[in-house]
Amino acid sequence: MADSIFIGKGEEHPQALVLKRANRHGLIAGATGTGKTVTLQTLAEGFSREGVPVFLSDVKGDIAGMAMRGSEAAAWTGKRAAELGIADYDYARNPVVFWDLFGEQGHPIRTTISEMGPLLLARLMGLNETQEGVLSVAFRYADDLGLLILDLKDLQAVLSFCGENAGELATKYGNVTKATIGTIQRQLLQLESQGAAHFFAEPALDIADFIGVDSEGRGHVNILAADRLMQSPRLYATFLLWLLSELFETLPEVGDPDKPKLVFFFDEAHLLFDEAPKALLDKVEQVVRLVRSKGVGVYFISQNPIDIPEDVAGQLGNRVQHALRAFTPRDQRAIKAASETFRGNPKLNVVTAITELKVGEALVSLLQADGAPTPVERTLIAPPRSRVGPITPAERGEIINGSPFAGKYDEMVDRESAYEKLNARAAETAEAAARSDAEKEAAKAAALQAKLDAAAAKEQARADAVAAREAAAAARVAARPQPKSMTEKLIESTARSAATSIGRQLGGSLGSKLLRGLLGGLLK
Repeated sequence: MADSIFIGKGEEHPQALVLKRANRHGLIAGATGTGKTVTLQTLAEGFSREGVPVFLSDVKGDIAGMAMRGSEAAAWTGKRAAELGIADYDYARNPVVFWDLFGEQGHPIRTTISEMGPLLLARLMGLNETQEGVLSVAFRYADDLGLLILDLKDLQAVLSFCGENAGELATKYGNVTKATIGTIQRQLLQLESQGAAHFFAEPALDIADFIGVDSEGRGHVNILAADRLMQSPRLYATFLLWLLSELFETLPEVGDPDKPKLVFFFDEAHLLFDEAPKALLDKVEQVVRLVRSKGVGVYFISQNPIDIPEDVAGQLGNRVQHALRAFTPRDQRAIKAASETFRGNPKLNVVTAITELKVGEALVSLLQADGAPTPVERTLIAPPRSRVGPITPAERGEIINGSPFAGKYDEMVDRESAYEKLNARAAETAEAAARSDAEKEAAKAAALQAKLDAAAAKEQARADAVAAREAAAAARVAARPQPKSMTEKLIESTARSAATSIGRQLGGSLGSKLLRGLLGGLLK
């Protein structure tokens, strides 16, 4: 059939996916080991041959075989092709590009916190309205300060800064409490523990690199190594939702193109919805519903169709249902639910057929060119042309090194952003505070020394005054007449008596004066 992808041979009609209706999304469901991966591989190869790039998450590592040519070693593929009458069947490899959020088994996929945005982050972390508001304040405050929020440590630093300046923020942005910031920080730590630091970084993925063709016009088959990622379900959900949102925001409206611009296959889809908050489910439903008009098709792969929320499942027009087992009441509900989603076929008991399907068989109902679903038919699925199964590390390395994006995303870049600027600001503040403290201590020391010097000067002045008084007293004492000794007094008395006696003998006062003049020194 022209402009379609052959999926398999039904009991009455060949089953082919019309490219014009491929962006109406789809579901591939079935129990483990029933052939979902082969169906996925066949569809992805068909899209690639038609020039439509595809994206697949490789949970078990077996989809990686699409990078290698199939061989006769898998005898069942050739036998199945002959059984279905595929005349042009031949083994072929696909233009595969390997990606890996952790950068180990493919080119790293990264984005920035700013590109994710506060609304999407809040929904992923299950924040309430108040917490979401505080997260939005942090983004707005950082934007006003010219701070780039690129990775987790940037956002954590900005939130801490908001907590430290809550009083300043309140008047302009609203109340920001430390308790709310603490809650958001704990949620970020959960993301970080699952490896989000590898995802939120630079260089960010250019979404146009997912939408490319090779030299032969075949669409690139972008395979995400998800075996390790499955151990971090919150990170997996974060990545898938970001990717869909980024496509929705980036790609232009195209309405209903003749073929999709890109098709996504999300394996283990239940990981996207398990225990997800309603706000997140609403966002997924919105994106799935609206991204169709951007020319993007989304196909979910799940073991159980009831794993897909009803609002999302209602958007999935193309359905391939492999066998389900009725071992438990939940299995029985799933069978009933699956049977009710198909357009009825009076020649087929869907409930019974779901449990009787062999490996490689499926119940298929696809949208026709006019948009109406085909009646469900029991269908033998067409085989892929590439290898079914994993590849060796050496083969993977060769594909990665030969990729058109080799070297573009390999090295993580950590440029100056909010974390570095806030740390620098904190260091400057600490340095200024240290200088201020040092200046204060120096001033205190100078004041104390001045006080000590003043006290010493005062004490010296007091000592000098005492010394001066003592010197003056000594001078006064030295200036006083010295008392005469007993000998001097005796000599003086003797001399006086002698003078008096002589004077009398010489006669009168004249004789006395004469003697006094001669003996004056002794008669003082």
